[in-house]
Amino acid sequence: MTSQDNACAAGSGDLAEAAAPNRWLLLRWFISSATFSVPQAAGPIAFSLIALSLTGEASNGAAIILAMTLAQVVGAIPVARMGQHLPSATFLKLLVAIRTSALVLIAVLAACQASFTWLILLAAVGGSVNGAAFGYLRSVLNHLTSAPQLPRALGIAATLNEVTFVLAPVAASGLGTISPAFAVLALAVMGAVPIVLIPHTHTTSLDGRLHAPGSILNPSILLWLMCSAAGGATVAAVEIGAVALALKFGYEPALAFMFTVPLCLASVAGGIWVSVRNRMARRKVVLIQLSTMALGATLVALELSVAATILGAVLVGAVLAPLGTYYSLILDTLAPPPRRAEVFALLRTANAVGVIVTSATLTMASLSVALIAVAGLMIIVTLMVGIAPHRRRS
Repeated sequence: MTSQDNACAAGSGDLAEAAAPNRWLLLRWFISSATFSVPQAAGPIAFSLIALSLTGEASNGAAIILAMTLAQVVGAIPVARMGQHLPSATFLKLLVAIRTSALVLIAVLAACQASFTWLILLAAVGGSVNGAAFGYLRSVLNHLTSAPQLPRALGIAATLNEVTFVLAPVAASGLGTISPAFAVLALAVMGAVPIVLIPHTHTTSLDGRLHAPGSILNPSILLWLMCSAAGGATVAAVEIGAVALALKFGYEPALAFMFTVPLCLASVAGGIWVSVRNRMARRKVVLIQLSTMALGATLVALELSVAATILGAVLVGAVLAPLGTYYSLILDTLAPPPRRAEVFALLRTANAVGVIVTSATLTMASLSVALIAVAGLMIIVTLMVGIAPHRRRS
């Protein structure tokens, strides 16, 4: 073997040794990302069981979820800016610790039969850091994978996220039979996994600069935030309205899963497709995906039959992960680098706003009106994206 061959072999060995730790760090991020969403996924059931035990009304659990969601919307940007001078991973761990502490206190107070008001206040504390924490979690990924591999990483994360949203509510229901407080404590522990596993990065969101230039509320960024909000509203309409849809078609409330499960399974399939494809979608493809979601929302809103409604839910779920991945990638390019954590926090918050809009509409109006409103919103943002390329490049 020549010296050149030896050098090549040594170089290959170095690359293999470097790749292994990178894969391990990325795996730790995937686990952190999946477990980070456990409180949000299991919260509705766990908090409903808490409310039932304390107030006698399971529906009061919605007050805890609403407090967490509203606090997330309010706190996303202010909290994200507080961590500009700290390493991203360090600040993320701090935010997750705050959320975990709030959830643990909720479990303790619930076990002690404390006033329900205290639980709502603690939920607001935990929710206030949730949006910013997601922003920093997403920004850490940029330091763990190369740009060409980012679509695949986001696709895998989206798939794992959907698995979390399928399994976590089931786990919360099972643990809730032991004790509602224990269920909340368990989701708090699972949601705290990022504190231990998230890889450490030495970079800050400012990258050493004292001031981050550029606006994060320009029209291009707002367009995709609006799309995310509309998508969140559409998914929430199917998931929150599933029981009402089952009753509408003459089925038992327990059969509401026939609308939500197909949506989740289609979303998992969409995440796998993004991972295998591993490239950023073109604008025309995104427009087709948005149109697919709008068509699915319209089919659900028309309430033609069970089959048509399930088909609509499948169409919505099939493009959920591809669209979410595209939003993350396009905002990665549009955001000023020092303020990416803020923009990713806004992305999470926009989705939450969509859920709030749907929840409020379902509360104040009938199911049919809410579904029509959500379908109309989805059609509007699809048209906006279709028109936008003629005005500006994204």
